Amino acid sequence: MIELMMTILIVGLLAAVAIPILRGRMDSSKWSEGKAIMGTIATALRAHVAEQGSNFTAVPTLAQLGFLSNDLNGTYFTGGESGSGNFSWVITASNPIAFLITATAPSTISTPSQITLNQAGTWTETE
Repeated sequence: MIELMMTILIVGLLAAVAIPILRGRMDSSKWSEGKAIMGTIATALRAHVAEQGSNFTAVPTLAQLGFLSNDLNGTYFTGGESGSGNFSWVITASNPIAFLITATAPSTISTPSQITLNQAGTWTETE
């Protein structure tokens, strides 16, 4: 009986350690989808500025970026116009090379709550 209790205790301790680690790995893999979509948006923003020159739009629509309404939807993240899904983007009016893309975590992801990507390729996580 003591051996059985010790086995249950050890299994319980292993589960207590493993579950938080696995949850973090799952969140990280879900964020991979969001980051891939953000990279696609970044490419489209650069193309928009290159095509429009000084007539670029600071917050271009999906159509202006060459996307259809569902093109930015994934398994965990939803797209749409800037700010209507999990993503928002803006091009700096005074410096058309500068942009900022923000992704907000859907309810299925616990941390981080937001990730941003700038024109330099710098990712910033917000808890």
